[in-house]
Amino acid sequence: MTNEVPDLLTFGETMALFMPQEHRGLEGAAALEQGFGGAESNVAIGAARLGCSVGWFGALGEDPFGRAIFKQLRGEGVDVSEARLTPGEQTGLMFRETVAGKLAVHYYRKHSAASKMRPEHLNLDYIAGCRILHVTGITLAISVSARETVFAAVAAAKKAGVKVSFDPNLRLKLWTIEEARRVVLPLAEQADYFLPGWDELKLLYETDNLDEVKTKLKQLNAVCIVKGVDDTTIVIENGESQVVPFYKADKVVDTVGAGDGFCSGFLTGLLKGMNPVEAVRLGSISGSLVVQMRGDWEALPDWASVDQRLSDKAWVER
Repeated sequence: MTNEVPDLLTFGETMALFMPQEHRGLEGAAALEQGFGGAESNVAIGAARLGCSVGWFGALGEDPFGRAIFKQLRGEGVDVSEARLTPGEQTGLMFRETVAGKLAVHYYRKHSAASKMRPEHLNLDYIAGCRILHVTGITLAISVSARETVFAAVAAAKKAGVKVSFDPNLRLKLWTIEEARRVVLPLAEQADYFLPGWDELKLLYETDNLDEVKTKLKQLNAVCIVKGVDDTTIVIENGESQVVPFYKADKVVDTVGAGDGFCSGFLTGLLKGMNPVEAVRLGSISGSLVVQMRGDWEALPDWASVDQRLSDKAWVER
């Protein structure tokens, strides 16, 4: 079984995405572009493009949107053998627009197929056979049953000796920060790799004192990757911290999906045998390329693109 399971597994809600062309508002749009997006499936696509064997599982509606997402993920080289197209259920929808220069996202996900995921839907042998299980706080927030499913998947991974990667990916439209703290922080204690953003940590730990936050993170068993601290990423491992500068983007078109690009690069680096600092550099390059095109995952790079930049000694030494 182990040889048949991808090295990296992730799951969560992937939604059909609609957005006006050329950054127009929804009210004035005559037509909408259709795509899809979801933090976990974005990571899966990114890792697949970088040469990893990766699987995404979860629930989609047995509808045109769910079928399109399923086919696209499979076409990107992502294993979807454990994904479910659920008859009678609906795929979640999201609409993006830019109003007065600011991005706005509108979600229609209540009672979606993904929100009805339950622990008994998990294939525990599938999880036990991978090397890294990646989960996010979005799945924790969409419903109680989805939250229970995440904890059950993490428990199965830990029992099998599988490494657990956790990106809190806070979405305060889905739950309050008080509720998020009660769920996110206990899961962080179980993770092997914890990948929060600095703004998320300030909310979770109720302080903007970096030293205080670092002290709390050093108490975790995880390798902690703190993104977005003054254009750097901080790597905390075995009580020591190291600062890694961002890889600068040539231009910024759309910042959506940058964090997922970082995650896919970081996890790929680990699976290729890099240490966490080296993996962060790979993640930073991947994230910088994502922001240079519209869409959630369309600009995720292939291995040749990041490898060329990874060997740029000028950047490494900067």
